Amino acid sequence: MFERIKRMMIKEFHQIFRDKRMRPVLFLTPILQLIIFGYAITTDVNRVSLAVYDLDRSYESRELARRFEASGYFEVLRHIERAEEVQDLLDRGKVLSVLQVDRGFSSDIKKGSQAAVQVLFDGTDSNTALVAMSYANAIIARYAKGLGAPHMRAPAAKLDVQARAWYNPALRSRDYNVPGVIAIMIMLICLLLTSMAVVREREIGTMEQLMVTPLKPAEMILGKTIPFALIGFFDMFLVTIVGVFWFSIPIQGSLLLLVLCTAIYLLSVLGIGLFISTVSKTQQQAMMGTFLFFAPAILLSGLMFPIENMPAAVQYGTYLNPLRYFLIIIRGIFLKGNGIGILWPQMLALFALGAAVMTISVLRFKKRLG
Repeated sequence: MFERIKRMMIKEFHQIFRDKRMRPVLFLTPILQLIIFGYAITTDVNRVSLAVYDLDRSYESRELARRFEASGYFEVLRHIERAEEVQDLLDRGKVLSVLQVDRGFSSDIKKGSQAAVQVLFDGTDSNTALVAMSYANAIIARYAKGLGAPHMRAPAAKLDVQARAWYNPALRSRDYNVPGVIAIMIMLICLLLTSMAVVREREIGTMEQLMVTPLKPAEMILGKTIPFALIGFFDMFLVTIVGVFWFSIPIQGSLLLLVLCTAIYLLSVLGIGLFISTVSKTQQQAMMGTFLFFAPAILLSGLMFPIENMPAAVQYGTYLNPLRYFLIIIRGIFLKGNGIGILWPQMLALFALGAAVMTISVLRFKKRLG
């Protein structure tokens, strides 16, 4: 049996690497996609374009504008002279925020009365606007505290609160997103390879030849899926190395645990790919079926949107998504250093889902062979 499986695996490897154009798709594409997505998928807000409308023209108003620019979060692009320019700049999207300091700002500060500062934001992108608004409030609060004046529209500092973020001290969204991109790359490559494996045999007419060989259905399935699993492991190591050394993503947990969890994850992914191959008659149908599953899997995984914010019915649907569990696992290993004692519920759920999917796919595959 092992000799027959070995020969089947050798045949699959020959078929994969015979096409020279396939090699960069398998090994270079994940790296390129990781680099692109690693830089593109970020919720960090830096260099927010800012226009300053200073009606007071005092030292205090200029110092406040300077604080905004020196923070690194805002970039002053324009100094507005007329009130009409405020709406025009925001409407045209030339700036995302406007700092307006009214007349009497300096005198109000010196008299100890309440000084008004207005910061306008383009709220089209609500996430960027909310983050930039929190930056602006923090800058104004620090400015007021430095003046020793509780009369500005910022909360008075009555407590010395020192916040500290665990696991991701720098609060870099890239450290959170890159492990998720690694999980997505593994899923995409393995789904595409597995879903088109059986269909390709059927299209070129070699499935009938395989059926008359001494190969049993289980041996044929193992011979076809093990090579893709090995490629999945290789891609996992490859993109992990790029993530660690290129993006400086820390790995706090065990690499052996990461390998074990990847194996459980591949059980689900390969099972889904095998199922797609059994319901498809052409490679085009297999590719469309792959992306029909792949896109919702990303949206319902918690990578981009918190699952807790989704409707209840949709949340129940996410329990059938293997990417949901693996994202928790890979982020826990990378950022928190979690072990089996913490990750076992996700590992158990991922294994149960993978076993069920693989069983259904194998039974359907045997039926198609019959």
